[in-house]
Amino acid sequence: MLKAVNLTKNYRSGQDVVHVLRGIDLAVAAGETVALTGESGSGKSTLLHLIAGLDAADGGEVWIGDAEVTGLGDVARARLRRNRLGLIFQQFNLVPSLDVADNMALQARLAGRHDRQWQAELVARLGLGTLLTRYPEQLSGGQQQRVAIGRALAARPALLLADEPTGNLDEATADEVMGLTRELVARSGCALLMATHSQRLAATLDRRIHLHAGRLA
Repeated sequence: MLKAVNLTKNYRSGQDVVHVLRGIDLAVAAGETVALTGESGSGKSTLLHLIAGLDAADGGEVWIGDAEVTGLGDVARARLRRNRLGLIFQQFNLVPSLDVADNMALQARLAGRHDRQWQAELVARLGLGTLLTRYPEQLSGGQQQRVAIGRALAARPALLLADEPTGNLDEATADEVMGLTRELVARSGCALLMATHSQRLAATLDRRIHLHAGRLA
């Protein structure tokens, strides 16, 4: 489902070049759940952004299915994100002018795959049935993250990318949210790559990889 080959990314800091990613090779199978761990600043978010086509690599390739992300232009990358990817971030990134129901349906509608029955199942499993007419500012952090998960899965993506999705949540809420995420990922059949600093949460996924000094271990 996902393949990265010799992926590199550098940044300039004054006169210096910072090598963030130094030849990353990574594969994630369809339906597999993988935790990406590493200390703060190790490049976890950068790697996810390159996979999603939100940033450009300096070298190497990223493939999602049969599409080479690194070979696409801006418009084609945006189309690929809409049609094949689900994205969950630490910041919930809900649309403040849309209520819960419309936030959840947004990407699925843009992708032309809005399925009322599937969305109703997501609403029920995520415990959002009484919140559908509320707006993001009326929700707790845990509730907003549930909406973000529902939005990402409503379009039935092939690959779900999650960047510290429980970083703003307390431990009990994080465990609950991650339990629901794993269940719904299994139900939808998509693959999951999740960046997390939590070894405890990482241990609940199928496989764990560690990013250190720009390389995977």
